[in-house]
Amino acid sequence: MRKSLVLVGGLLAVATLMMGQKPKSPKETEAVMAVMKATTPDEKIAAAENLLAKYKDTEFKSFALLQAAQASQIKGDPVAALQYGNRAIEADPKNFQALLLVSGLLAQSTREFDLDKDEKLGRSTKMANDAIAAVNAAAKPNPALTDDQWAGIKKDMVSQAHDTLGMVAMVNKKYDAAINEFKTSIDGAATPDLTTSVRLAAAYTNAGKFDESLALLDKVSAQPGASEPIKKAAQNERMRIEKIKAATK
Repeated sequence: MRKSLVLVGGLLAVATLMMGQKPKSPKETEAVMAVMKATTPDEKIAAAENLLAKYKDTEFKSFALLQAAQASQIKGDPVAALQYGNRAIEADPKNFQALLLVSGLLAQSTREFDLDKDEKLGRSTKMANDAIAAVNAAAKPNPALTDDQWAGIKKDMVSQAHDTLGMVAMVNKKYDAAINEFKTSIDGAATPDLTTSVRLAAAYTNAGKFDESLALLDKVSAQPGASEPIKKAAQNERMRIEKIKAATK
């Protein structure tokens, strides 16, 4: 989950307050601010649940549910993240961050032989495309953002949607389509995600384009900002290529 996309949630909440969609009482204001100020995932979830329990008609319902979904994802609880994310979308079908979160989790958790594969991937695809449409139509949420900053955030959100569409294509074994989606994600991002580059390398590998895959993996590993998990994933992909080559000799 990109930091810039997590940042948008708080900016949207601040924008809602500034644009007149205010809490209905000082106590509700405190509850909304508690969600915004919570610093740990557990605190964030607890604050969101408190807001929703005490103020069932709050205009911040979708926001609070999104915050709980993101916190659950950070905790490594995709089941809770999906539940909160789906509820956020029910409360606001144009909540593009929730659409991105749920579509991404569905794509990541779906396997080739899942009985509900087509249903899950269909939902993931629809939500990713709905997110792109919602992002493109969205106005700048906070006047404190410069136009360039907002443009960059929008690019990263659309990039995440294309990353998800690439994962969907991978599960469906449509490797050329996956390559195109991952490349679109990388090329269109303001802050490219190296995880997408590793996924693109895997798509190249599955398509039998080993040279392209290895060249990209070398580039990823050489990036100054590459984390150890990213470097490990790149190394594992190199080993997979070696095994495929050895098996075909």
